[in-house]
This record gives sequence, structure tokens and C-alpha cells, in this order.
Amino acid sequence: MQPIVLAYIGVGLMVGLAGIGSSIGVTITGNASIGAMKKNPDAFGNYMVLSALPGTQGLYGFLGYFLLAQYLVADITMFQASAIFGAGLALGAVGLLSAIRQGQVCASGIAGIGAGYDVFGKTLILAVFPELYAIVSLAATFLIGQTLGA
Repeated sequence: MQPIVLAYIGVGLMVGLAGIGSSIGVTITGNASIGAMKKNPDAFGNYMVLSALPGTQGLYGFLGYFLLAQYLVADITMFQASAIFGAGLALGAVGLLSAIRQGQVCASGIAGIGAGYDVFGKTLILAVFPELYAIVSLAATFLIGQTLGA
């Protein structure tokens, strides 16, 4: 296998898995929002914000591509390609799982708001925890990219 192929597989996993996770996460929250609007339609703004949160992991996967794109050249070494593959797998897998789990946290908050409880701010705080690991993965991708240029 050519090193550039391995690197592109890594980038594909990074963007693809993080995007899949975000699409699942926002679907979970969107479904919860539709149910909650039946009980409390006036809180649509809160539902919308919480529904959008799991979409950020897909953006992190896309940003990861831009952090590594300069190294996707024909004469890439196997070391560089392996590093890009590893970064892509890590960011993709963490993005996939954290977006789904964040969607579940947000869906619970949406259900609470729909039931009349004032839990928007607390839900935002709790939803940050799964997001944190996606951010850490993105930071690791950045650091891996920095070592490739050295």
C-alpha cells in the first residue's frame, strides 16, 4: 500500500466517523425536541441550541482534515502516513462516540424542559463533558500535525 493511501484512509475515517456521530447525535436530539414541543412549544429556542450541540464533533473531524491537509502529498513517508492514519482513527472514533453520547445527554435535558423543568443551563454544562473528549482528540490531531512538520 502506498503511504498516501493510508493517510487518506485516516482522513476519511476522521471526517466520516465524526460526521456519522454528529448525524446520529442531532437526530437523537431532534427527535426529543419534537416530542418536547408537543408539551412545551414555547421553549423551541432551548431545544434548538441543545439539538445543535452534537453537530460540533462533525465539524471537529472536518477541522482535523485542514490541520493535516498540508502533509497529504505524493511523497509522504510511511511514518507521516501512519501518524495521519492514527490521528484520523482517534478523532473519528472519539467524535463518533462523543456525539452520540452528547446527543443522549441533551435529549434528556430537552425532555426535562418539555416537562416544565428549568434545566437548560445545567444541561448545557453536563453536555460539555462528552464534548471535552472530542476537543482533546482534535488537540491531539493538531499536535500530531505539528510533529509531522518537524
